[in-house]
Amino acid sequence: MIRLLLNILWFIFGGWISGLLWLFGGALLALTIVGLPWTFAAWRIASYSFWPFGREIVWQDQHPVPGGVAVVLNVIWFILGGWYIALTHLVIAVAEFISIIGIPFALKDLELARLALAPVGRTIRDKR
Repeated sequence: MIRLLLNILWFIFGGWISGLLWLFGGALLALTIVGLPWTFAAWRIASYSFWPFGREIVWQDQHPVPGGVAVVLNVIWFILGGWYIALTHLVIAVAEFISIIGIPFALKDLELARLALAPVGRTIRDKR
């Protein structure tokens, strides 16, 4: 019940904007064709941005991108855009930490910031 309430509050107070921006970014990446490896990562992050409570971020055991290639893709991602997306989530998290009530949301923004730094090779799953 608490997860549902937190997810609803998250969605109302900004989760929908974050998720839509990740979806839009993924669509732009898909249009470039060269950005396809990052498109699916952006869309996974979008699904997490809409509804993060009760879910966790994990490294994929079996994914279509081999380990070495994933590292290269993550480095390129970091240089071209991941750092400023992560910085945005970090700034939002600091603002949320100021109020006691915003701490759970700040923790999720910190997870999103970490994920934005290197999204290739990670997946989202329900917590067990």
